[in-house]
Order: sequence, then structure tokens, then C-alpha cells
Amino acid sequence: MGLMDLRQIRRGVWALLCLLGGAVAALAAPEHYVLDKENSVVGFTYYLSDTATEGTMPVASADLLLDLQDVRRSKIDVTLSPAQAKAGFIFATEALKGARVLDVSNHPTIRFVAREISGTIHGAQVTGDLTVRGVTRPVTLAAQLFRQRGTEAGDLNNLSILLTGQLDRRAFGAVGYPDLVGPNIDLRILARVTKDSR
Repeated sequence: MGLMDLRQIRRGVWALLCLLGGAVAALAAPEHYVLDKENSVVGFTYYLSDTATEGTMPVASADLLLDLQDVRRSKIDVTLSPAQAKAGFIFATEALKGARVLDVSNHPTIRFVAREISGTIHGAQVTGDLTVRGVTRPVTLAAQLFRQRGTEAGDLNNLSILLTGQLDRRAFGAVGYPDLVGPNIDLRILARVTKDSR
């Protein structure tokens, strides 16, 4: 075998590796997922006279690009509807929506945009910007991703994303009723999503 033949073989192998690498990269590209609004919700816990009290808030929209092989390349942008929040009982709900807490008449949405994601789909840390009452602060949430109940092993078309964490409401200017309600709010965001087939 001559020198020219070896060079041609090397070029051919190199070209094949480049093609395979491109194919793998294409397969591993982040996938767009669509939010199932009806089955996605934010649960939150506030402390009323030191008693844990549960509330809920619907997820209005979500822009999700998920890379299940490398979560660092994923993108999460979630918008909530505080005007439709429920805080356990009517008086607490009205207080929550009022000017001294979420002020929904002037700030009808709450938004979380991920800026950095680390870990794996089984246990990730998501650091991003949370905007409440027009005030934006960095928060870090723990994230896990699951197949939805009833789906088959290996089926990644229908997923549930769970984000959990805690924030201090005072950092966002939601300072109302400090004698009754503690400053810490526990968050549990459950987003059910389906891979975009388009």
C-alpha cells in the first residue's frame, strides 16, 4: 500500500468521523416541549401564625427546550398567573392578591427564567431570575424530571418537571401582614409537558 493510499484512507476515516459526530450532535440537540396547562400547577406553602398553609397558582405558559443528555443546554422560561392563585381560604386569597403582597392589579404575571442548569435529569440545580411585583432576584431551585405515569419505559414524549425551592417574599417587596405571615415561602412547581411533534 502506497503513501497516497494511506492518506486517502485517513481522509476517508476523518470524513466518516465528522459525519458521525454531526449526526450524534443532531440527535442530542435540545427538544422543544409543549406545556399541558390543565395539569401543571405551582404549589406554595406559607406560614400563617407559624402554621404551614397550602396554596396554588396556575402556570400560564412555559417555553421549554430540554436536552435530556446534557441538562446544561436546556432552557426553561415559566410564567405564572397570580391573579388566579388560591391561598387556602377566601380572606387569605384576597390578601395575597392585594397591593401589600402580590399586587396583581399592577403585576399580573410572575416569571422564572433559568440562567444556569447543572446536574442530570434525575437531580439538577436550576439558577435563574424570578420576577415578582416587577422585582427580579436570583433564585436557585432543585429540579427533577420524570416520565408521566402510565407511559412506557424509554418513552420521553410525555414528561413531568418538578422544581422545588424556597424564597423570602420580602426580597420582592411582598411585605404585607408581617405579624401574621412569615417571610419564607416554599415552592413546588409541577409542569407536565409533551414533546413538540412539529
